[in-house]
Amino acid sequence: MTAPTAPTAPTALADEPRPDSLLARLAPPDPALADRLRHGLAHAETRLREVAADVPDARVAEWSRYLIEAGGKRLRPLLVLLAAEFGAAPPPADRSDRVLDAAVMVELIHVASLHHDDVMDGARSRHGVPSAPARWGNRTAVHLGNRLLSRAARLAADLGGEVVGLQGGATERLVRGQLRELTGPAAGESPLTHHFAVIADKTASLISLALRVGGTAADVPAPVVRALAGYGEYLGIVFQLSDDLLDFAADPAESGKDTGTDLAVGVRTLPVLLALSEDGPRAAELRRLLEGGPLADEGGRRRAAELLRSSTAEARARELLHSYAADARDALSALPDVPARAALDALVGVVEHRSS
Repeated sequence: MTAPTAPTAPTALADEPRPDSLLARLAPPDPALADRLRHGLAHAETRLREVAADVPDARVAEWSRYLIEAGGKRLRPLLVLLAAEFGAAPPPADRSDRVLDAAVMVELIHVASLHHDDVMDGARSRHGVPSAPARWGNRTAVHLGNRLLSRAARLAADLGGEVVGLQGGATERLVRGQLRELTGPAAGESPLTHHFAVIADKTASLISLALRVGGTAADVPAPVVRALAGYGEYLGIVFQLSDDLLDFAADPAESGKDTGTDLAVGVRTLPVLLALSEDGPRAAELRRLLEGGPLADEGGRRRAAELLRSSTAEARARELLHSYAADARDALSALPDVPARAALDALVGVVEHRSS
């Protein structure tokens, strides 16, 4: 077997937030907060790359860096930084480093899960570049993802026993959600109930974790950390529902993944489940298309997307999306009235409307 060659990494500057960062769209209402977030994300990005590349083998360092630079919009580090804003002022001398390590820890878990998902889904691209399995094969991609998870565990250990417990619980939920997605609904379980349980474990767990560890690393009072975590659970559902809509309704250049990826691997997202529950010839045709499992051919995926767009499923999915967004905003009422709370409120809208 030919050994993988070191890739040319996607271009991104470590001394400023990624151009696809959600901060670019958030526009925090307080200029001082915006400046702190911008600098915090830049430092977190640099630290993330350092941690990923901290390995004696230069090839593994380069491959790990590739995973990081193809890995996402940095929502979770942004949430860590926002949660830390609820801490006491002036902060302890070491809080900045602890907060940065918390941000890196959560993002390492997230990036590893993305590339493990690409292995399971057979995805060929990730955010405009070849996916890890497409580039080096499944075995190498799995081990590289596992390496990022091990680095996250080491950071959690450095942050203390409470963070270790939080990280372990969230990782357990993440794996449980992935397994539930693989096995499908249990006997007698509603497909919609199953879908929302998967979303809670696969997506909301890490978003809530980001807020928990950000607050913990900055010595935020426990009641505020709990309120942040509750907000994160709702925000995670909003994020995944918008992602469900992006799978068939958005430009791949915007969404960062191939159109119809979920259809291609047989994952039934919220719009699909809602469309299948309808009556009429279009719903019947969609059922026939999907009854064989994954839609491997592009023509079938295009037709399924057309049927989804012509149904009421998209509108119904957006209603649920907006409902959970309202729940997330309501959860913010328990937080102190500081600029970070207004930024978290604005972030709900950014995530809510990214699939519009």
